[in-house]
Amino acid sequence: MADFNEEFNRFTNTKDTTAEYAPEDIQNNKVMAILAYLSWLVLIPLIAAKDSKFARFHCNQGIVLAIIEIVIWAIFGALSFIPFVGWIFIIINSVLSLGCLALAIIGIINAANGNAKELPLIGHIKLIK
Repeated sequence: MADFNEEFNRFTNTKDTTAEYAPEDIQNNKVMAILAYLSWLVLIPLIAAKDSKFARFHCNQGIVLAIIEIVIWAIFGALSFIPFVGWIFIIINSVLSLGCLALAIIGIINAANGNAKELPLIGHIKLIK
C-alpha cells in the first residue's frame, strides 16, 4: 500500500501557483472554481467571475478537461460501431472517461481547498490567461 501512496503522490505532485492569487479572490470564488470542472457549467464562472484570476485558472483547467472528454467520446464513440471489435473501443472509452472523472474530482478538491494546482497530465495546457 505504501508503494501506491508514493505513486499517487508523485502523480498528483503538480505545479502549485496558489501563492500568486489574492486570498480574498480565492475565498470569494471557490464555488465558481468548483463549477469549472462540471462540464458545460464552466460557462458560469467564465461569465460571472471573469475578473477573478483564481476562477479563470480553474476555468482553464475545466475547459481543457471538457475538450479532452469530447474528443474521447467522439473518437471512441464512433469506433465503437465497428463490427466485432467495437466493444474494445467501448471499454477504452469507459476507462478514459473514468480517468477524466478522476481528474475532475482532483480539480474540484483543489478548488474547494483554495488551491491553484495544475491537474496531472493536462494541467500545463493553457487556453485562458
